[in-house]
Amino acid sequence: QVQLVESGGGLVQPGGSLRLSCAASGNIFKISTMGWYRQAPGKQRELVAGITSGDSTNYADSVKGRFTISRDNAKNTVYLQSNSLKPEDTAVYYCNAQVQSAYYSPYRDYWGQGTQVTVSS
Repeated sequence: QVQLVESGGGLVQPGGSLRLSCAASGNIFKISTMGWYRQAPGKQRELVAGITSGDSTNYADSVKGRFTISRDNAKNTVYLQSNSLKPEDTAVYYCNAQVQSAYYSPYRDYWGQGTQVTVSS
């Protein structure tokens, strides 16, 4: 029905930057909120950043001032610009979107497959 495809993960040195992208495709009528989550080994999955359809944003305290979330509605894509990366940012990052497939349909949550971000010297 709906697929989220992520890109941009990889290995980076402390202090470096990465730009993650997530494009939604399939039966899409409307996308409400989109966000990025991450999960490190032995830890719970946590919200990193979220953005509404009106471009209101929120961030985890641990990334505030370093990460920026944005979206391109024409491309059904959400981005995460990650600067001044730290080893503790190492995790699998997951894209999430609330998608309505038709005007009469309810919103449903969809998840990307996850992309690995490793910050190491």
